[in-house]
Order: sequence, then C-alpha cells, then structure tokens
Amino acid sequence: MTKPFKVAAIHAAPVFMDTAATIDKACKLIAEAGTREVRFVVFPEVFVPGFPYWINCYPPLMQPGLIKRYHAAALTVPGPEIETIQAAAKEAGVVVALGFTERSSTSSTCYNSQAFIDADGALLGVHRKLQPTFAERYVWGQGDGSTLKVWDSAVGRVGGLACWEHTNNLARHALIVQGIQIHAGAWPALSTMVGFTEVYDPQVDAMMRSHALTGQCFVIVAESPVDQAAMDFLERELGPQEFITAGGGWSSIIHPMGVFVEGPHVGAEEKILAAEIDLDEIEDVKVFVDSAGHYSRSEVLRLVVDSEAKTPEVDASVISAES
Repeated sequence: MTKPFKVAAIHAAPVFMDTAATIDKACKLIAEAGTREVRFVVFPEVFVPGFPYWINCYPPLMQPGLIKRYHAAALTVPGPEIETIQAAAKEAGVVVALGFTERSSTSSTCYNSQAFIDADGALLGVHRKLQPTFAERYVWGQGDGSTLKVWDSAVGRVGGLACWEHTNNLARHALIVQGIQIHAGAWPALSTMVGFTEVYDPQVDAMMRSHALTGQCFVIVAESPVDQAAMDFLERELGPQEFITAGGGWSSIIHPMGVFVEGPHVGAEEKILAAEIDLDEIEDVKVFVDSAGHYSRSEVLRLVVDSEAKTPEVDASVISAES
C-alpha cells in the first residue's frame, strides 16, 4: 500500500520575456508549494521565458529580431538557471517539472523542453517536444526519441509531454509502456486566441482525461494565463494585433479513472492548484485495463521507438582537440 501525498499544478504567468525574474518567481512558487507539503509541482509549457504568443499574431518577416531575443532568453542544460531551480527543489523537498525553452549548448537551435528535477535537487532528465506545432516551428527545433522518457523520482515514475504533442498517440503510449505513474501535461493558454475560443479548453479537457484513463496514471495539467504584461509587450514590440487577448488558462489534476481530483481552475487568477493523490489507486484501475500489460495485446499491436539521439550535443572541447 502506498501513502497519499500532495501534487500541484502551477497556474501562473511568467514575468514575460524576463528570464531572471521568472526563475525567481518559479523558486518562490516551489518554496510555497513546499510549505504546503506538496511533493510534486508541474509548471506550464515554456514557463521560462514565456510562450511566444507573437508567432500567431504577426507576419513572419516581422518576427526574426524578437525570435533572436527569445533564443537569448533561453536556458542551457546544465546552466545557472536550471541549477537555481535544482537548489529550490532541494530546499523545498519538492519534485519539479519545469517547462522552459532550452538552447543547445553547441548551436543556436532551441527546443520546447521540460526539465524533471528530483526532491534532492538532482536533474533526472529533460524532455524535448517532438514536434513544434504550426507557427511554433519558427522558434523551436524538433526533439527526438532519446528524451521520450519516464524517470524514477521521490514520488514515483514521472514524465510528461507538451501541448498538442498529446495528439500523438504513439508518443503518449511510449510513456505508458514505461510505467508512468504521474504525467506532467504542460500547456500554454490559447483559449483567448481567434479560432480557438470555443474549442481549446474542451480539447485540453478531452486529451488529458483520455490520457489519464488510457495510461492509468495521474495527470497534472498546468497552464499559464495570458497576462496584461504579455499583451503590452506584444504591442510595444510589434504593434497592434487582434488575434489574442489577456486571460485564459485551464489547469487541473486528473485521476486515472479520468475524473477530476481537483479543478479545473480557469482564468487569470494565479494559483497553486493542489490535491492529494494515492498511487495505489492506479492498481485499482489496472484491474480493469492495463495498457502496459494485459490490455496491450502486443502480439497484435507493437510500438517501436527509436531512442537514438538525432540532435547530439557535441562537446566543444573535442572539436577543439581534433581541429
């Protein structure tokens, strides 16, 4: 039998395009979660330095200068900002899933990433979003199967995906067959964007509840509402636009049976959305359906994952020594 513990979704906006201030805010949220006896917190997609909302609002040729600044605001792994989050996690005794933009240590390419940090501050690993969606391709490169992983942590087996990456059923199943117990679903808030006002929140709801049941795992959904500071930034840097407004945000904690444990919390109010979960209840669901076991029918349906790194990080010292 397992012991129940608290998990939380961070429903908050970053200090838009200010890496240092957002890291400081993240550390304070982690510390607060720790004082509330939360043991696992999930941050929204690219919480650092914020989701680049301009990609859907302005012509591509207006964007290169701002994308360059966005890349400059990204984090490297290892790097001082990630190390600061590691220290905060250790101080609070909290496992952390942080959404951030990651810059390659050997090139200018950036990735939409999630860092998984254990309660002792150890970096468990980083997942890079496999496929940037639509205009996101202006900003981020493609991840690969080498980061499609689940990690053992102080709270159990954890992993995650970002936004519409959840529409890739094979990517979700790659985590399911690794025995994921708590899934970090990181999303931006796009429910205030033209064309998505009526469909975005229902999409998130449907995908995340479906994943909880089909994966027999707890799912923590974290979204950042669009704050006025982000809106002011867009208009100051690129001019008026009419495609997105302030607001949005849909965060929740979902049981493996597909029902809400907490939430959804919707709107601009920032909140650490916390609830108690018990991993033993996963076994209650697996009595009926075990997608990594008796329900997989692996003799009929097989998943093949290429785990070879396609974007290897080359050690600059090796290049120097060979040149």
